[in-house]
Amino acid sequence: MNRMNHILVVDDHEENVYYLRALLAGHGFLVESARHGAEALIKARQNPPDLIISDLLMPVMDGYTLLRHWKADARLRRAPFIVYTATYTDPADERLAFSLGADAFILKPMEPEDFLARVREVQAAAAPPKMPSGDEKVLLEDYSHALIRKLEEKSLQLEEANRALRQDIEARKRVEEELRWKTTLLEAQMDSTLDGILVVDEQGKKVLQNQKMGELWNIPPEIAADQDDARQFQLAARRTKNPGEFINRVTALLAHPEEVNRGEIELLDGTILDRYSSPVRDKEGKYYGRIWTFRDITEHRKLETQYRQAQKMEAIGQLAGGVAHDFNNILAVILLQTSLLKSEDTTPQQRLEIVREIETAGQHAVNLTRQLLLFSRKQVPQMRDLDLNNVVTNLAKILQRFVGEDVRMQFQCAPQLLWIHADAGMLEQILMNLAVNARDAMPEGGRLVIEASAVEFDEVTAVRTPPARPGAFACLRVSDTGCGIEPENLPRIFEPFFTTKDVGKGTGLGLATVFGIVQQHQGWIKVDSQPGQGTTFRIYLPRLVQNQIPKAAANAPGAMPGGRETLLLVEDNATVRASLRITLSRMGYRILEAPNGVVALEIWKQYRPEIRLLLTDLVMPEGINGKALGEQMVREEPALKVVYLSGYSAEIIGGEEFFQEGVNFLTKPFEPLKLAQVVRDQLDDKPRPTV
Repeated sequence: MNRMNHILVVDDHEENVYYLRALLAGHGFLVESARHGAEALIKARQNPPDLIISDLLMPVMDGYTLLRHWKADARLRRAPFIVYTATYTDPADERLAFSLGADAFILKPMEPEDFLARVREVQAAAAPPKMPSGDEKVLLEDYSHALIRKLEEKSLQLEEANRALRQDIEARKRVEEELRWKTTLLEAQMDSTLDGILVVDEQGKKVLQNQKMGELWNIPPEIAADQDDARQFQLAARRTKNPGEFINRVTALLAHPEEVNRGEIELLDGTILDRYSSPVRDKEGKYYGRIWTFRDITEHRKLETQYRQAQKMEAIGQLAGGVAHDFNNILAVILLQTSLLKSEDTTPQQRLEIVREIETAGQHAVNLTRQLLLFSRKQVPQMRDLDLNNVVTNLAKILQRFVGEDVRMQFQCAPQLLWIHADAGMLEQILMNLAVNARDAMPEGGRLVIEASAVEFDEVTAVRTPPARPGAFACLRVSDTGCGIEPENLPRIFEPFFTTKDVGKGTGLGLATVFGIVQQHQGWIKVDSQPGQGTTFRIYLPRLVQNQIPKAAANAPGAMPGGRETLLLVEDNATVRASLRITLSRMGYRILEAPNGVVALEIWKQYRPEIRLLLTDLVMPEGINGKALGEQMVREEPALKVVYLSGYSAEIIGGEEFFQEGVNFLTKPFEPLKLAQVVRDQLDDKPRPTV
């Protein structure tokens, strides 16, 4: 069997040529290729092949035309012509090919062994070359019909392919648009969050970083845009108080993808960041990298500190409220006894001076107790008409001892009386708080000036100096030569818990308390301060004009009122009871006394017709308190008068409407004159609340 070794393969698809070349060359054939019919004719005429394998649908010159030219060429027609097509699959296409002289018609694809068998079968035929059969005109018509049919089919295929391509493009556009939208949304969410976010891949290279990350760590924009995440961490570490610890933690977490870690970082400027780092994995658990979030919790920590401070203050308030009753009983004894000593005609003058000092100290203790109760909100202000000059003078000695010897103090009172309606204890608290601030602002000593003066504001001046208003005011000026207040801190000095002092050295409540007291007194505060040049506080309080000054203020107190009536005194504290008995006895009253409500009822049964007034403590043992005792006695004798006593104010014991201070109620400690006036008013049947 003769073997043809030179084969020409004609196909415009390189992958088909590659396949046939590999298959045929592997079986000993010499393979040459052409991309279309025209190229095949040129190569074949230069070097005629032993066999040609040609596709039908090709550019420039298709397979049918090549076949016609091949069979028309005397040199080429000897080589068998095999048609190998995947496009022309209709039986009419095959008939046309054979009519044009094709030696074989093979449809793609075909198994390699079968294809080689057909090629060898054509080789082995060794028949004379096949020539076109039939009328040339008919063949051309058949060719035209085949070509038109294939073009139509190809057109349909192209149209279908284009439709599929358009659908694919539209689908891709939708996917790309959705991806763009999701990416935009993700970026917007990341940039709008209050957390700094950094995402790195499994190698630790930065993938994504939001704007807040750069702001928290003060990373320049050009570096924030850099993909080198190690540089980001290095820059961030420089802002921390412990850079080495921060870098070690970052390195350890990058080396352990499975670890989730949380902690806090303190920056050099005092900012506290909550750090959280966790791995990024898909649903199957594949590790893609790590996400870091950083949240500024500085204000949260400040609030926690303020809350703890508030709890401390609450504890102080509870302690103050708990001891106030007993403390006020002790002070009541001291003040009543000093009053008795002052009234003794036999008391030497030198001892009277000592007694007055004791009385003054007792009054300061009373104010201190009231300030503690006010601070713990267990007592409301006790407003009365007083001279601001006296408040400053009475507190002068205490303030000098309090601020220390290295601070020179100057007190300047107004030449005239400064009558205001105020709570004396609260005004003293203002001076104490401002003096404390001044002392702390002058650690190496300095000068503190406290001045009281009268000022007037007309309409024009008031408008120019808000929040002033027209009228007469008393001005309390407190000036120091200390370090002053920084301009950025000045607007915040009256905020609760705001302080520039070190931890443990300030509560941030001093100036807030001052502001609150001034507001309660219908006044306002003006602050002037320059760093390094000291601070001046000016407190303006409404001043009473001439027709508002109480008459009692201009007159010396008269004789202490008294009487001959029989009073029932009920007090469980023996010392307080004895002091009250002596004081009332010196006023002329006949006193029956009892240590509790049970004994008082026994005395009441025996002396009921004689007893005109019940003077009773509210909190007592043996199951009968003062209010219950008074109610029972008044039910039995409606004409009986009652005065209640307590170490707590009426507001604290829940009887603001029933108990009226100075009418049927006295808060311990009280002055003998006030006791005498209240008792006398009740006995004289002046208006009183119905029991």
